[in-house]
Amino acid sequence: MEISQLGEFGLIDRLTQGLPAVNDSTIRGVGDDCAVIRNRDTDILVTTDLLLEGVHFDLTYVPLKHLGYKSAIVNFSDVYAMNGTPRQITVSLGISKRFTVEHIEELYSGIRLACEIYGVDLVGGDTTSSRQGLVISITCIGEAEPDKVVTRCGAKDTDLICVSGDLGAAYMGLQLLEREKAASVGQKDFQPDFAGKEYIVERQLKPEARKDIVSELAGAGIVPTAMMDISDGLSSELMHICKDSGVGCRVFEERIPIDYQTAIMAEEIDMNVITAALNGGEDYELLFTVPLHFHEKVKDLPGVKVIGHITKPELGCAMVTRDGSEIPLQAQGWNPLK
Repeated sequence: MEISQLGEFGLIDRLTQGLPAVNDSTIRGVGDDCAVIRNRDTDILVTTDLLLEGVHFDLTYVPLKHLGYKSAIVNFSDVYAMNGTPRQITVSLGISKRFTVEHIEELYSGIRLACEIYGVDLVGGDTTSSRQGLVISITCIGEAEPDKVVTRCGAKDTDLICVSGDLGAAYMGLQLLEREKAASVGQKDFQPDFAGKEYIVERQLKPEARKDIVSELAGAGIVPTAMMDISDGLSSELMHICKDSGVGCRVFEERIPIDYQTAIMAEEIDMNVITAALNGGEDYELLFTVPLHFHEKVKDLPGVKVIGHITKPELGCAMVTRDGSEIPLQAQGWNPLK
């Protein structure tokens, strides 16, 4: 069987099926944004991301400092998606011979900046040689109160579905960068044209983790019933929550938040902007569900939008279009194993 037939999450499910936890301190293992480990009165959150040159990033247009920053942020985002706070990271690198000390210092300047802004300590890691370019592996350790940890499996019928920020911008930023890369081939002193689209480029090269949304939820006294960060696309993440929670969902096309620059770029490349929002990924916004009685509180939170509701499982997962018809959601987001 080809690994691409299973995809990333199918492969993980197959490899870890029936894997028992033999330690009482292991509260939650494979299958969420973070593993959860009980340490006396605190839950420790642990997550790891692996980034490979040529698969996850292209150094033709990704500055090393931005890459270092983003590499840290995607890990912080996983911890916030569990309603926790990131505290420490370890950084491991595979480095090919074409990189100099100055290159790696530039990469680390981005990692250090992210740690400084988010109050995270860099506490260790490993370095080795690589024959295939640059490899980055970061492990982030966070913490949360045991009764405040939010997983993917708690969504219930009638819960509201909410997202932070706007969606599809990072994917449109990637399309713009790829377009300008193609245009530069064979041209000397080429200058890319990002005028009027700086926001979507920044969303791709320098995303931020939504620490502010976690703080807003806490301030409003809201603990989501389920939560994920949107790294693989809204559609894929919604289906993860629904599968793990044993529920269905309805999201409304007209409520999905989209930035103006995202819409303009989608029009330029003749792509349906809703397709970008559903399947683009790398937005690192938070997708979460809350009980219906929190509607008045959650609708007034800055940067949060209610886009749908959870249903009974037999109704399945669908998007309600502007004309009232329903389109089944499909997990068509980013799959690195394809």
